[in-house]
Amino acid sequence: MPTVLFVVAVVVGLILAEARLSRRHERQLIAAGAEVPAGDVYRTLALLYPMAILLMGAEGVWRAARAAPPETMLEGAGAVGEPSWLLSGILLFGASKALKYWAITALGERWTFRVVVLPGVPLVTGGPYRYVAHPNYVAVIGELVGTAMMVGAVVAGPLTIAAVALAIWARVRFEEQALGRG
Repeated sequence: MPTVLFVVAVVVGLILAEARLSRRHERQLIAAGAEVPAGDVYRTLALLYPMAILLMGAEGVWRAARAAPPETMLEGAGAVGEPSWLLSGILLFGASKALKYWAITALGERWTFRVVVLPGVPLVTGGPYRYVAHPNYVAVIGELVGTAMMVGAVVAGPLTIAAVALAIWARVRFEEQALGRG
Protein backbone atom coordinates (compact mmCIF):
# COMPACT_ATOMS: atom_id res chain seq x y z
CA MET A 1 0.00 0.00 0.00
CA PRO A 2 2.81 2.52 0.67
CA THR A 3 3.98 2.04 -2.93
CA VAL A 4 0.53 2.93 -4.27
CA LEU A 5 0.30 6.02 -2.08
CA PHE A 6 3.81 7.09 -3.11
CA VAL A 7 2.98 6.66 -6.82
CA VAL A 8 -0.25 8.66 -6.49
CA ALA A 9 1.54 11.41 -4.55
CA VAL A 10 4.27 11.70 -7.20
CA VAL A 11 1.78 11.73 -10.08
CA VAL A 12 -0.45 14.33 -8.39
CA GLY A 13 2.61 16.44 -7.54
CA LEU A 14 3.69 16.43 -11.18
CA ILE A 15 0.16 17.40 -12.29
CA LEU A 16 0.17 20.33 -9.86
CA ALA A 17 3.59 21.49 -11.10
CA GLU A 18 2.40 21.27 -14.71
CA ALA A 19 -0.79 23.18 -13.82
CA ARG A 20 1.30 25.98 -12.33
CA LEU A 21 3.45 26.21 -15.47
CA SER A 22 0.34 26.12 -17.66
CA ARG A 23 -1.30 29.00 -15.76
CA ARG A 24 1.87 31.09 -16.04
CA HIS A 25 2.08 30.47 -19.79
CA GLU A 26 -1.63 31.19 -20.22
CA ARG A 27 -1.31 34.57 -18.47
CA GLN A 28 1.70 35.47 -20.63
CA LEU A 29 -0.07 34.47 -23.84
CA ILE A 30 -3.24 36.42 -23.02
CA ALA A 31 -1.12 39.46 -22.14
CA ALA A 32 0.48 39.10 -25.60
CA GLY A 33 -2.93 39.14 -27.31
CA ALA A 34 -3.75 35.42 -27.46
CA GLU A 35 -7.34 34.23 -27.54
CA VAL A 36 -9.04 31.38 -25.68
CA PRO A 37 -11.67 30.10 -28.12
CA ALA A 38 -15.07 29.05 -26.76
CA GLY A 39 -16.23 25.46 -26.90
CA ASP A 40 -13.20 23.68 -25.46
CA VAL A 41 -13.61 20.51 -23.39
CA TYR A 42 -10.97 21.83 -20.98
CA ARG A 43 -13.21 21.61 -17.91
CA THR A 44 -14.07 18.02 -18.70
CA LEU A 45 -10.39 17.10 -19.04
CA ALA A 46 -9.49 19.15 -15.95
CA LEU A 47 -11.93 16.97 -14.00
CA LEU A 48 -11.37 13.59 -15.70
CA TYR A 49 -7.57 13.47 -15.66
CA PRO A 50 -6.98 13.96 -11.92
CA MET A 51 -10.12 11.93 -11.12
CA ALA A 52 -8.66 9.06 -13.14
CA ILE A 53 -5.45 9.18 -11.09
CA LEU A 54 -7.38 9.26 -7.81
CA LEU A 55 -9.75 6.44 -8.81
CA MET A 56 -6.83 4.30 -9.96
CA GLY A 57 -5.06 5.07 -6.69
CA ALA A 58 -8.15 4.14 -4.69
CA GLU A 59 -8.39 0.81 -6.52
CA GLY A 60 -4.68 0.24 -5.97
CA VAL A 61 -5.00 0.90 -2.23
CA TRP A 62 -8.05 -1.39 -2.07
CA ARG A 63 -6.24 -4.18 -3.89
CA ALA A 64 -3.08 -3.74 -1.81
CA ALA A 65 -5.09 -3.91 1.41
CA ARG A 66 -6.59 -7.23 0.32
CA ALA A 67 -3.36 -8.76 -0.99
CA ALA A 68 -1.84 -11.62 0.92
CA PRO A 69 1.04 -10.59 3.16
CA PRO A 70 4.42 -11.44 1.58
CA GLU A 71 5.15 -14.24 4.05
CA THR A 72 1.95 -16.11 3.10
CA MET A 73 2.25 -15.78 -0.67
CA LEU A 74 2.83 -18.85 -2.77
CA GLU A 75 6.42 -19.71 -3.59
CA GLY A 76 7.42 -18.52 -7.02
CA ALA A 77 5.49 -15.25 -6.84
CA GLY A 78 7.62 -12.70 -8.62
CA ALA A 79 9.61 -15.45 -10.30
CA VAL A 80 11.69 -14.88 -13.38
CA GLY A 81 9.45 -14.61 -16.41
CA GLU A 82 6.53 -13.02 -14.57
CA PRO A 83 5.70 -9.50 -15.64
CA SER A 84 6.64 -6.71 -13.29
CA TRP A 85 3.70 -4.35 -13.66
CA LEU A 86 5.27 -1.82 -11.31
CA LEU A 87 8.54 -1.69 -13.26
CA SER A 88 6.76 -1.70 -16.63
CA GLY A 89 4.48 1.10 -15.42
CA ILE A 90 7.44 3.14 -14.20
CA LEU A 91 9.15 2.78 -17.58
CA LEU A 92 6.02 3.70 -19.55
CA PHE A 93 5.23 6.61 -17.24
CA GLY A 94 8.81 7.87 -17.49
CA ALA A 95 8.83 7.61 -21.28
CA SER A 96 5.48 9.40 -21.44
CA LYS A 97 6.74 12.20 -19.20
CA ALA A 98 9.84 12.51 -21.37
CA LEU A 99 7.62 12.87 -24.46
CA LYS A 100 5.42 15.42 -22.68
CA TYR A 101 8.41 17.47 -21.51
CA TRP A 102 9.86 17.34 -25.02
CA ALA A 103 6.55 18.75 -26.30
CA ILE A 104 6.54 21.40 -23.56
CA THR A 105 10.10 22.37 -24.48
CA ALA A 106 9.21 22.57 -28.18
CA LEU A 107 6.16 24.76 -27.48
CA GLY A 108 7.91 26.87 -24.85
CA GLU A 109 5.63 29.58 -23.48
CA ARG A 110 2.89 28.43 -25.87
CA TRP A 111 2.27 25.23 -23.86
CA THR A 112 -0.85 25.36 -21.70
CA PHE A 113 -3.61 23.05 -20.51
CA ARG A 114 -6.12 25.24 -22.34
CA VAL A 115 -6.26 25.84 -26.07
CA VAL A 116 -4.83 29.35 -26.39
CA VAL A 117 -4.33 30.75 -29.88
CA LEU A 118 -1.80 33.45 -30.62
CA PRO A 119 -3.01 34.99 -33.92
CA GLY A 120 -0.51 35.26 -36.74
CA VAL A 121 2.04 32.93 -35.18
CA PRO A 122 2.90 29.77 -37.13
CA LEU A 123 2.36 26.36 -35.60
CA VAL A 124 5.28 24.65 -33.92
CA THR A 125 6.74 21.98 -36.19
CA GLY A 126 9.91 21.10 -34.30
CA GLY A 127 10.63 18.61 -31.55
CA PRO A 128 8.07 15.82 -31.33
CA TYR A 129 5.68 17.87 -33.49
CA ARG A 130 7.90 16.90 -36.41
CA TYR A 131 6.60 13.33 -36.01
CA VAL A 132 3.21 13.56 -34.28
CA ALA A 133 0.57 16.29 -34.44
CA HIS A 134 -0.41 16.01 -30.76
CA PRO A 135 2.43 14.41 -28.77
CA ASN A 136 1.19 15.85 -25.48
CA TYR A 137 -2.03 13.83 -25.74
CA VAL A 138 -0.11 10.67 -26.62
CA ALA A 139 1.93 11.31 -23.48
CA VAL A 140 -1.19 11.82 -21.33
CA ILE A 141 -2.57 8.44 -22.35
CA GLY A 142 0.84 6.86 -21.69
CA GLU A 143 0.95 8.48 -18.25
CA LEU A 144 -2.47 7.06 -17.40
CA VAL A 145 -1.62 3.57 -18.65
CA GLY A 146 1.68 3.68 -16.75
CA THR A 147 -0.08 4.83 -13.59
CA ALA A 148 -2.69 2.05 -13.88
CA MET A 149 0.13 -0.47 -14.22
CA MET A 150 2.07 0.93 -11.27
CA VAL A 151 -0.88 0.86 -8.87
CA GLY A 152 -2.57 -2.30 -10.18
CA ALA A 153 -5.78 -0.59 -11.30
CA VAL A 154 -7.15 -3.32 -13.55
CA VAL A 155 -10.72 -1.98 -13.51
CA ALA A 156 -10.48 1.77 -12.87
CA GLY A 157 -7.48 2.03 -15.19
CA PRO A 158 -9.13 0.92 -18.44
CA LEU A 159 -12.43 2.65 -17.62
CA THR A 160 -10.93 6.03 -16.77
CA ILE A 161 -8.40 5.84 -19.61
CA ALA A 162 -11.27 5.26 -22.05
CA ALA A 163 -13.14 8.27 -20.63
CA VAL A 164 -10.06 10.51 -20.87
CA ALA A 165 -9.31 9.22 -24.39
CA LEU A 166 -12.83 10.20 -25.52
CA ALA A 167 -12.38 13.68 -24.05
CA ILE A 168 -8.97 13.97 -25.73
CA TRP A 169 -10.51 12.93 -29.05
CA ALA A 170 -13.03 15.80 -28.70
CA ARG A 171 -10.20 18.10 -27.62
CA VAL A 172 -8.07 17.27 -30.66
CA ARG A 173 -11.01 18.01 -32.98
CA PHE A 174 -11.59 21.34 -31.21
CA GLU A 175 -7.89 22.21 -31.22
CA GLU A 176 -7.49 21.40 -34.90
CA GLN A 177 -10.37 23.73 -35.72
CA ALA A 178 -9.07 26.50 -33.40
CA LEU A 179 -5.61 26.30 -34.96
CA GLY A 180 -7.04 26.42 -38.46
CA ARG A 181 -6.09 22.90 -39.40
CA GLY A 182 -9.51 21.28 -39.25
